[in-house]
Order: sequence, then C-alpha cells, then structure tokens
Amino acid sequence: MHAPPDLSELARAGKLVAYFGYGSLVNRATHRTEIVHAMPARLRGWRRIWRPRPDMPGFPAALLSIRRNSGAVCDGLLVFDRVENLAAVDEREARYRRLPVAIETLETLEPVPHDVPVYVYEADPDIPHHPEPPKILRSYLDAVLQGFLAEHGKEGVRRFIEETEGFDTPVHDDSHAPLYPRAVELNSHERTLFEAALEMRAVIGLSGPHSSEA
Repeated sequence: MHAPPDLSELARAGKLVAYFGYGSLVNRATHRTEIVHAMPARLRGWRRIWRPRPDMPGFPAALLSIRRNSGAVCDGLLVFDRVENLAAVDEREARYRRLPVAIETLETLEPVPHDVPVYVYEADPDIPHHPEPPKILRSYLDAVLQGFLAEHGKEGVRRFIEETEGFDTPVHDDSHAPLYPRAVELNSHERTLFEAALEMRAVIGLSGPHSSEA
C-alpha cells in the first residue's frame, strides 16, 4: 500500500482542495481527475434528496442533490484534489453550485487539515421544470450504490436508501444501454444486494434487472 499523502503540507502550500461527495462522487471509479486522497465522511446539517434534472439531454432525469436540514447527517466521501483540478470538477458538476463547508460539520476517522478549503455541490434551484415527470436512471443509481457499498458497507447502502428523500420517484432501467455517462459494471453480488435493498424500500416501478421502464 502507498503511504498516505501529507495533506497538511499540500494544504499549507495552497495546492489542495476538498469536496464532499454524496452521490456519484462517492464512487471513485467515476472520478475523472487524479485525486490526492479520499476518506469516508459524514456531513452534518444537510439531507440528500432526489431532484428533477430536466436539463439532461433527451431524458427527464432525477439526480441527487442536498438541502439544509439542521437535524440531518449525510454519508459520503471527502475527496482531496489538487487546486488545478477544481475547474474540471466544476464542469462535471454543471448546474450545481459549489458551496463552502465548515470543517467542523464533517465527521471523519482521519484528521482534515484546517487550512484546506472544503466544498459541497448543491443543484441549481432555478432549473426549469420538464413537461414529463422525472425518473431515476438505474445506471446512475447503480454507480451511486456501488460507491456507498465500497465506502460505507452494507449499512451505508441501507442508510442511503432510508435517508434520501424522494425515493418514491420511478426508476428507469437503462442497464442494457446506460444513459449515465460514467456508468459502472456491477458484479453479481452487488446487483443482488442492490435489488434486495431497493425492494425493501419498495421503489416504484423497480421489478428486477430486466424491467424496461417504470
């Protein structure tokens, strides 16, 4: 194993930035920058929600966002990246606003340097409504769940489903032709686990890996 990087030294030099991922950013396989480090984390004062994203080309999708909630805690991944990569992350998170986060609101097992700026992305509230009702892309959901399983284990998957608002949104199964641009491959264990977890939550329209659409 590689030794962990000296985050404090990079932070003091102004070369480090951190951002809290609570959706697809939790899955390291979806990252498109060479991150410095990442650690499982929890963010206090925010709740994860499904929010319509009708600006996605050709499909009225629902993607994840967050909203302030003083009593809530949101599981995720704290990603440490180089400052010069932040513009690329902003581009990936188009139609999201990058907001500063106080380090004191984070729960981590590893120390976080106090001089590193930390951010979280919240969906732009001014996106216009789509004439069709939103649906959750299964390819996006699978990428998110795979990340939570890797970083927070089975309990993390359970908490993700139980604590995320809007899981009554129908699921569109695009597994055969993924619409999500950073789709991942699931192994049989992951697929079985995710199906069982989602069925317990009674997600509308999800009847198995071969269903075409909800």
